[in-house]
Amino acid sequence: QLQLVESGGELVQPGGSLRLSCAASGLPLVYYNIGWFRQAPGKEREGVSCISKSGDSTNYADSVKGRFTISRDNAKNTVYLRMNSLKPEDTAVYYCAAGRFYGLGPNVYAYWGQGTQVTVSS
Repeated sequence: QLQLVESGGELVQPGGSLRLSCAASGLPLVYYNIGWFRQAPGKEREGVSCISKSGDSTNYADSVKGRFTISRDNAKNTVYLRMNSLKPEDTAVYYCAAGRFYGLGPNVYAYWGQGTQVTVSS
Protein backbone atom coordinates (compact mmCIF):
# COMPACT_ATOMS: atom_id res chain seq x y z
CA GLN A 1 0.00 0.00 0.00
CA LEU A 2 1.35 3.41 -0.98
CA GLN A 3 1.32 6.08 1.70
CA LEU A 4 1.88 9.78 1.07
CA VAL A 5 2.83 12.48 3.57
CA GLU A 6 2.91 16.17 2.67
CA SER A 7 5.00 18.75 4.48
CA GLY A 8 6.23 22.30 4.08
CA GLY A 9 3.04 24.26 4.43
CA GLU A 10 3.09 27.35 6.63
CA LEU A 11 2.10 30.99 6.92
CA VAL A 12 3.87 33.16 4.35
CA GLN A 13 3.52 36.77 3.24
CA PRO A 14 2.22 37.68 -0.22
CA GLY A 15 5.04 37.51 -2.72
CA GLY A 16 6.85 34.87 -0.70
CA SER A 17 7.86 31.34 -1.58
CA LEU A 18 7.40 27.85 -0.21
CA ARG A 19 8.45 24.38 -1.18
CA LEU A 20 6.05 21.56 -0.41
CA SER A 21 7.24 17.97 -0.22
CA CYS A 22 5.32 14.76 -0.73
CA ALA A 23 7.15 11.76 0.69
CA ALA A 24 6.05 8.27 -0.27
CA SER A 25 6.45 4.98 1.55
CA GLY A 26 5.25 1.45 1.07
CA LEU A 27 5.84 1.25 -2.69
CA PRO A 28 8.29 2.88 -5.11
CA LEU A 29 6.99 6.24 -6.23
CA VAL A 30 8.46 5.68 -9.69
CA TYR A 31 5.43 3.52 -10.56
CA TYR A 32 3.04 6.46 -10.18
CA ASN A 33 2.07 9.73 -11.75
CA ILE A 34 1.72 12.43 -9.10
CA GLY A 35 -0.66 15.32 -8.76
CA TRP A 36 -0.82 18.28 -6.41
CA PHE A 37 -4.27 19.54 -5.49
CA ARG A 38 -5.58 22.24 -3.19
CA GLN A 39 -8.84 22.96 -1.45
CA ALA A 40 -9.83 26.26 0.08
CA PRO A 41 -12.72 26.55 2.57
CA GLY A 42 -16.05 26.36 0.79
CA LYS A 43 -14.47 25.50 -2.56
CA GLU A 44 -14.01 22.34 -4.57
CA ARG A 45 -10.70 20.54 -4.72
CA GLU A 46 -8.63 22.00 -7.56
CA GLY A 47 -5.87 20.37 -9.56
CA VAL A 48 -2.71 22.50 -9.32
CA SER A 49 -0.03 20.50 -11.09
CA CYS A 50 0.92 16.99 -12.12
CA ILE A 51 4.04 15.14 -13.17
CA SER A 52 4.52 11.88 -15.03
CA LYS A 53 6.29 8.84 -13.62
CA SER A 54 9.60 9.69 -15.22
CA GLY A 55 9.24 13.43 -14.73
CA ASP A 56 9.33 14.08 -18.49
CA SER A 57 5.85 15.56 -18.58
CA THR A 58 4.33 18.23 -16.35
CA ASN A 59 1.13 20.24 -16.40
CA TYR A 60 -0.15 23.23 -14.45
CA ALA A 61 -3.42 24.97 -13.77
CA ASP A 62 -3.61 28.37 -15.44
CA SER A 63 -3.85 30.02 -12.03
CA VAL A 64 -0.35 28.87 -11.04
CA LYS A 65 1.44 28.65 -14.38
CA GLY A 66 4.74 30.50 -14.26
CA ARG A 67 4.74 30.64 -10.45
CA PHE A 68 4.71 26.98 -9.36
CA THR A 69 7.14 24.23 -10.38
CA ILE A 70 6.61 20.53 -9.81
CA SER A 71 9.54 18.12 -9.67
CA ARG A 72 10.32 14.66 -8.41
CA ASP A 73 13.26 12.68 -7.08
CA ASN A 74 12.39 9.03 -7.52
CA ALA A 75 15.56 7.96 -5.72
CA LYS A 76 14.27 9.78 -2.62
CA ASN A 77 10.66 8.72 -3.23
CA THR A 78 9.65 12.38 -3.01
CA VAL A 79 7.80 14.91 -5.14
CA TYR A 80 8.11 18.65 -4.65
CA LEU A 81 6.02 21.70 -5.43
CA ARG A 82 7.96 24.94 -5.50
CA MET A 83 5.62 27.91 -5.10
CA ASN A 84 6.83 31.42 -5.86
CA SER A 85 5.10 34.81 -5.91
CA LEU A 86 2.42 33.50 -3.59
CA LYS A 87 -0.92 35.30 -3.46
CA PRO A 88 -3.65 35.30 -0.80
CA GLU A 89 -5.82 33.28 -3.19
CA ASP A 90 -3.26 30.46 -3.00
CA THR A 91 -4.35 29.88 0.59
CA ALA A 92 -5.62 26.31 0.88
CA VAL A 93 -4.87 22.83 2.12
CA TYR A 94 -2.52 21.26 -0.40
CA TYR A 95 -2.67 17.53 -1.11
CA CYS A 96 -0.49 15.24 -3.15
CA ALA A 97 -1.95 12.21 -4.87
CA ALA A 98 -0.57 9.22 -6.76
CA GLY A 99 -2.09 7.13 -9.49
CA ARG A 100 -1.55 5.05 -12.60
CA PHE A 101 -3.08 7.72 -14.82
CA TYR A 102 -2.02 11.30 -15.48
CA GLY A 103 -3.94 14.54 -15.33
CA LEU A 104 -5.31 17.38 -13.21
CA GLY A 105 -8.59 15.71 -12.39
CA PRO A 106 -8.81 14.21 -8.90
CA ASN A 107 -10.58 11.07 -10.12
CA VAL A 108 -7.45 9.65 -11.77
CA TYR A 109 -5.61 9.32 -8.46
CA ALA A 110 -6.04 6.41 -6.07
CA TYR A 111 -3.76 7.42 -3.19
CA TRP A 112 -3.93 10.67 -1.24
CA GLY A 113 -1.97 12.31 1.53
CA GLN A 114 -3.50 14.06 4.51
CA GLY A 115 -2.69 17.58 3.31
CA THR A 116 -0.61 20.51 4.48
CA GLN A 117 -1.94 24.01 5.17
CA VAL A 118 -0.60 26.94 3.17
CA THR A 119 -1.70 30.39 4.31
CA VAL A 120 -0.70 33.50 2.38
CA SER A 121 -1.38 36.59 4.41
CA SER A 122 0.28 39.76 5.62
